[in-house]
Amino acid sequence: MAWDDDRDRFQRDLASLNFKVVETDKASSEDIQKVFGLFEMNYRQANRAYLEKALETLRYLALAEHEGTAAGFALGECRVMDLPRLPAEVVNLAGICCIAPQFRRRGLFRELEYLTFAAVELPEHTRRLTCGRMAHPASLRGFGRHPTLLPKPGVRPTPWQQEVGRAIAAAYGNHAFDPETFVCIGSGQAIGYPIIEFEVEPWEWEVFEQVNRDRGDSLLAMIWTPNAPPGW
Repeated sequence: MAWDDDRDRFQRDLASLNFKVVETDKASSEDIQKVFGLFEMNYRQANRAYLEKALETLRYLALAEHEGTAAGFALGECRVMDLPRLPAEVVNLAGICCIAPQFRRRGLFRELEYLTFAAVELPEHTRRLTCGRMAHPASLRGFGRHPTLLPKPGVRPTPWQQEVGRAIAAAYGNHAFDPETFVCIGSGQAIGYPIIEFEVEPWEWEVFEQVNRDRGDSLLAMIWTPNAPPGW
């Protein structure tokens, strides 16, 4: 899945929103308060320390507003990284995204993440690795059943895939990482619990089985577009 696929299809629904992208360390106190407000609107027992760390780790904040009211935000960035056996790869690091209830199911999540990836113009590359940490199994829906998706139910990641997974987890600031399950081990405190009901498919529960949400774990997921490197 390319993150700019189907953008035109959502533009009409998003036309009433105003968007801006700022570097997280330069965001105004007003913007940060809107971010925390959306976070607490989306999660019970929202762990502010987790969000504060994410704001320090990822470079860009994309914020959507409707008539002065925060509609949604996303954290993320695009980097050129030297990965194991893969020098100078373009990597999308998707961060936490929260949408106000009245603005869900319009493609806003994808648009906000896209804006964080596009904040810096990078040299043209034919291949890109898009990654995200999933706090609940329904979040995998954004990656779908992409043929390069990791982790996959019932499939052990190869040693190379485990090496790349460890490098990406470190880029997110997760040095406690299980390369067998792609679980980023948490700080001991829950990130929060989504205030929304999801329909989750069996395969999504299967790959999420080792995630301890009470401990603050998340699942690292990644896909290559348009295709994986040879031998992947």
